[in-house]
Amino acid sequence: MATTNDLKNGLVLNLDGQLWSVVNFQHVKPGKGGAFVRTTLKNVLSGKVVDKTFNAGTKVETANVDRRTMTYLYNDGTDYVFMDGETFDQVSVPPQTVGDAAKFLLENSEVQVAQHEGETLYVELPASVELTIEQTDPGLQGDRSTGGTKPAHLETGAEVQVPLFVNQGEKIKVDTRDGRYLGRV
Repeated sequence: MATTNDLKNGLVLNLDGQLWSVVNFQHVKPGKGGAFVRTTLKNVLSGKVVDKTFNAGTKVETANVDRRTMTYLYNDGTDYVFMDGETFDQVSVPPQTVGDAAKFLLENSEVQVAQHEGETLYVELPASVELTIEQTDPGLQGDRSTGGTKPAHLETGAEVQVPLFVNQGEKIKVDTRDGRYLGRV
C-alpha cells in the first residue's frame, strides 16, 4: 500500500482488480478546500488511458510488477519464447501480449518483459533497433528533389517507408514505437 503522496511516473497501481500505470500526476492545492492529486492512468493490458483524481493522502494499492531484461529466442509457431539471462528460465508469451513489437523482434535481441504474479503483461522493445532491408525498389537517379519515400521490407517482415536513396541490403535504424525510419547505420 502507498499513499497518493508516493505516486511517481511508471508506478503500477491495482485499482478494482485491474492494473494501471501512472503516466502523469500533479499535486493540486486549491486556495479553498482540501488538496488532491490529478493523475493520468494507462491500463497495462488494454492500453486504455483515463484521468482519475484522488484526495491527497488517500491510500492506493500498488502492484508488484517484475520487469526483467530477457533475450528473445524464437517463435515456436504459436508463442514467442524469451529467456531470462540470469536464471536461464524460458517464458512463452502469446502473440496478443507481444502485439506490434513482433514486427521488430530479432532473434537474440534483448527486451524488457514485465510480469505480475507469473503472468506476462507486456514486452517492451528498446526505442530503436537496427535491421537489414531485405527488399526495396531501387532509387532512381535524380529523383531526390522532393524528398520522397518508398516502401522497404525488413528482415523481420515489417514494412517501413525509407528515403529513395536507401538500397537493398543496407542496415537501417527504425523507431520501434511508430515504425519510422531514423537513418542508416
